[in-house]
Amino acid sequence: MDSAVIVVGAGPVGLMLAAELRLADVPVVVLEQLERPTGQSRALGFTVRTMEILDQRGLLPRFGEISTSSMGHFGGLLVDFGMLDSVHGTSHGIPQARTEEILGAWAAELGADIRRGHEVVSVTSDAYGVDVEVRTPAGTERLRASYLVGCDGGRSTVRKLAGFSFPGTPGTMEMMLADVKGCDIPAHPFGHHVPGGVAMSAPLGDGTHRIIVREHGAPVRSQPAEFPEVAAAWQRLTGQDISDAEALWASSFSDASRQVTAYRRGRVLLAGDAAHIHLPAGGQGMNVGIQDAVNLGWKLAAQIHGWAPPALLDTYHRERHPVGERLLMNTRAQGLLFLGDESVQPLRDVLNELIALPSAALHLARMVTGLENHYETGPGEHPLLGRRVPHQELVAESGKTSTTELLHTGRAVLLDLADDPAVRTIASAWHGRVDVFTGHTHAPADDSPFHDTTALLVRPDGHVVWAAPGAGELPAALYRWFGAPR
Repeated sequence: MDSAVIVVGAGPVGLMLAAELRLADVPVVVLEQLERPTGQSRALGFTVRTMEILDQRGLLPRFGEISTSSMGHFGGLLVDFGMLDSVHGTSHGIPQARTEEILGAWAAELGADIRRGHEVVSVTSDAYGVDVEVRTPAGTERLRASYLVGCDGGRSTVRKLAGFSFPGTPGTMEMMLADVKGCDIPAHPFGHHVPGGVAMSAPLGDGTHRIIVREHGAPVRSQPAEFPEVAAAWQRLTGQDISDAEALWASSFSDASRQVTAYRRGRVLLAGDAAHIHLPAGGQGMNVGIQDAVNLGWKLAAQIHGWAPPALLDTYHRERHPVGERLLMNTRAQGLLFLGDESVQPLRDVLNELIALPSAALHLARMVTGLENHYETGPGEHPLLGRRVPHQELVAESGKTSTTELLHTGRAVLLDLADDPAVRTIASAWHGRVDVFTGHTHAPADDSPFHDTTALLVRPDGHVVWAAPGAGELPAALYRWFGAPR
């Protein structure tokens, strides 16, 4: 084997997966077709769930000061995110290029082998591994790995070469976008509806504005739009001539909506846009892709190291495919609301009335921020089962820590919150796979899910798979998720 895992694509998803694998001491090679990053930034921030994930790996300080907001939108309709139960808000003003830079540096620090200018041209797999033919600046070479993961975007080469089924609906409407400097553009961050379409604009800092236009009836093109086309559409919709502005980049996208039927085919897996494409809405695509990577990383590492229980790797599809389905559903709904013509206005009016109801607003906020996601993890009725462990201050003899800090290593954690030697003795048989913390919570409120909780078993991705009292026997949970004891 040339590597245990080959990851194709050095975007945020591929780099996050590479880092997760290196945290688990798995050799990984990242192949990227581009010789250098484009510098383009379709996504401009993180959802609440991604903020939690980056925090659990200790990455947020690398981004510097992060601007967050308690307001969001669903299809351009304002939604109060301040009611969400998280220590984080939705972040803004973090260009995707910056995210790639930080994740790339982190993956390289951990030992990932990132190779740019390497284009995958063929994929062949057997029962024992995957062979990848790669076109490089020096010629063609072959690499072999135990597993291959395609994180190479919506036009994924891996998806096509490996024969994944990718059903869905083609694009029916198009939006054009550009980042421009040298002009004064009024802010319309949630869209300005005019008879001919929708114009959206938002300042990005340093005199740069992101503009997005959608003209009703415009055909869906096969090639990305160029700035003169974007400027002409902007003038038709708003009356403002920005043709003399400096365009940093321009492109276009449609509302095409597709998802692979299986996230895994033998030794080839997909994550991010390689597995699901949709209308960009609230930056969910990049965020869900990063969450795919964190779900997959530790499971693939367990498989490589030989201790994965039966079917652990298959839980990647079982857990993440429904998340992708929900993603496609909500982005299609948002597209109708945001991009539809005046015939959709009655629906917008009704939905605005519903959003005024706290329960409806909370439901939509949890949907688009990823906080609704939870997994089937076994028997029990504890409120945290299957859900991501929330940030909670903890106290031990060695000092203070938190649930977030304990996950920095990328390993599973058993929280012994009642100083129970029996719990620690059981967990010792999984030493090296599961860390044990003994201490207590720092003054949980009566309505806190930690109230009266004596122990929690938390996966490396932060999801709770066992809790006491009320979730059955600890050895069964340890075996289900972390294999046979040593």
